[in-house]
Amino acid sequence: MSEKIIDLENIDLVLLFGANNRKLYKIKEFFPDLRLVARGNTLKVIGNKTHILFFEKKFQSFLDHINQYNRLTISQIERLILEDEAKVLETKEDVILHGSDGKLIKARTANQRKMVTEILKNDMMFVVGPAGTGKTYTAVALAVKSLKSKQVKRIILTRPAVEAGENLGFLPGDLKEKLDPYMQPLYDALMDMLPSEKLKDYLEGGIIQIAPLAFMRGRTLDKAFVILDEAQNSTESQMRMFLTRMGKSGKFIITGDETQIDLPKKQNSGLIESIKKLKDIDGISFVFLDEKDVIRHKLVKKIIKAYKD
Repeated sequence: MSEKIIDLENIDLVLLFGANNRKLYKIKEFFPDLRLVARGNTLKVIGNKTHILFFEKKFQSFLDHINQYNRLTISQIERLILEDEAKVLETKEDVILHGSDGKLIKARTANQRKMVTEILKNDMMFVVGPAGTGKTYTAVALAVKSLKSKQVKRIILTRPAVEAGENLGFLPGDLKEKLDPYMQPLYDALMDMLPSEKLKDYLEGGIIQIAPLAFMRGRTLDKAFVILDEAQNSTESQMRMFLTRMGKSGKFIITGDETQIDLPKKQNSGLIESIKKLKDIDGISFVFLDEKDVIRHKLVKKIIKAYKD
């Protein structure tokens, strides 16, 4: 049995361990073979020498994160413990773009960072994960970044309007008013990233287009950054139609959640089938997010984990 005393002088203990030691209890959960005793400005670590050395390395990554960003969330603690900290600690490269009112749009988790790097290497990317993992938001940020840097000439955002039977006929209003409830998450993301007047100009000028998946048929999407959102609700034929719309100098991101399929029971999801068929093709990347990527309310993470178990 070995013992190590870690000096916490000049460290904000509330920032490190949380109110009522909430973060400390979470850290203890990940190191059941060690006894951790926090007293004053010291942390005593008791246990096997190898386990202590591993703990020291991870604990230092917590301190580095605090020193660099003046914050440390439970989600970040989990990532720093479970992943290689070199992949988890944020860098300046985590900033995807400067949004409305100077808001920094960042990749905030390891898998969101993977989205950023993979779309640079590949022209098509599938991003699969549960609600709240930021897959749509990050995808839209990457599209806006490409438009601002003139890598593409337009952004096309599409969703299958499954809930309205694809014809949307029973809803009141014109086509835009019928579509808006299903496209609102895309508008919300864009409003975070572009000034309202600029967004309005882009929408009116066709530089940014938001349309249901059925409207993609027959088009060739060239020099465009195209996002198919909620792809789990596309049929096999719709997915094939969409994927073959890709023109030269195009970037495609397909996002979806395999646990929220709204198709009729006998109808296969185009997302699931496409992953099976395309998984070995060079130039197409796949990023799978999980509950550790959730950046909504902490209960969302627990809910996702409960349903998965």
